Amino acid sequence: MGAILLAPHIAKADEPRAWEALRQGQAVLMLRHALAPGTGDPANFELGDCSTQRNLNDTGREQARAWKPFLAEHGITEARIFSSQWCRCMETAKGMDLGEVTEWPSLNSFFRNREDGPARTRRTVALVNDMAAGEPVILVSHQVNITALAGIFPASNEGVIIALPLSESPRILARVSPASR
Repeated sequence: MGAILLAPHIAKADEPRAWEALRQGQAVLMLRHALAPGTGDPANFELGDCSTQRNLNDTGREQARAWKPFLAEHGITEARIFSSQWCRCMETAKGMDLGEVTEWPSLNSFFRNREDGPARTRRTVALVNDMAAGEPVILVSHQVNITALAGIFPASNEGVIIALPLSESPRILARVSPASR
């Protein structure tokens, strides 16, 4: 948790270099799902049943759709998208409409089971670092996952561009969001 205190201040002037790194496959974009009011999940939460989960509201769905034109402004019109299996993450990822969405269990929330955090974070780092070159990579996950990896507490629908290779001390290139334009 010390990484939270050590998270660097990111200057807006660095943002063009961050976007270039993402386009060139030298960084990934990891974002928190769009707005899903509340905290955590209901006691009756079931992974395969969206009716038992905290889900995107209309604002959240609009936020998810806002990524497509925002990313296009930065030269990204297609991406490899990997998502937590939680419905709010999958809906955010699919709402971006940038390509096929692949479920990655390592991106699932560990809000209720914090002891799972280090193993999930290591697994995400390994999966990303083992990827072949190709389209830009976008990871859609949860606040706890992003905080564990990047040391940043993101708002709903906020992303961080993180330099590759990922590590236990990643280099954060930019914090971005369609709302921040």
